[in-house]
Amino acid sequence: MKTKIAVLVLIFLVILSAHVVNAQQSGNVPILGVWRLVSFEREYQATGAREDTRGKNPTGYIIFTPEGRMAVVITNEGRKAPNTDQDRAGLFNSLVAYTGRYRVDGDKWITTVDVSANPALVGTEQTRTFQVTGDRLQEMTAWAALPDNRMARLVITYERAK
Repeated sequence: MKTKIAVLVLIFLVILSAHVVNAQQSGNVPILGVWRLVSFEREYQATGAREDTRGKNPTGYIIFTPEGRMAVVITNEGRKAPNTDQDRAGLFNSLVAYTGRYRVDGDKWITTVDVSANPALVGTEQTRTFQVTGDRLQEMTAWAALPDNRMARLVITYERAK
């Protein structure tokens, strides 16, 4: 009898774990899909004021696959083709691009970066808080001190790509 119960418990656990993996792969994770950038703002903790750090009309996409990979590319407003090395360096400073495996934990996603325009990010975990409201995805970084000691975070808003 104990063996039958143990087998039933084992079968239940296997089915449950398969269901959890399948739930992520079947679209029950609210961030799955392709999202188009709407705004990229820095928010100041003391005042709640926000500023457009990448211009009023930055461009970009973030993609979350059912297989657990994400990729993001964001560019500042007004980028132009480079003519000099200084222009090329400026383009690097106006770009966010990385990819990696992600996992969702409540209202956070954590990406283990394996490729990035900024090599300093490779091998790090990037944690973002998120909120999905209808066809809007809002991403927030953790609060961090700026060089002038003000506390700020990034608030990045996307809409589901059609």
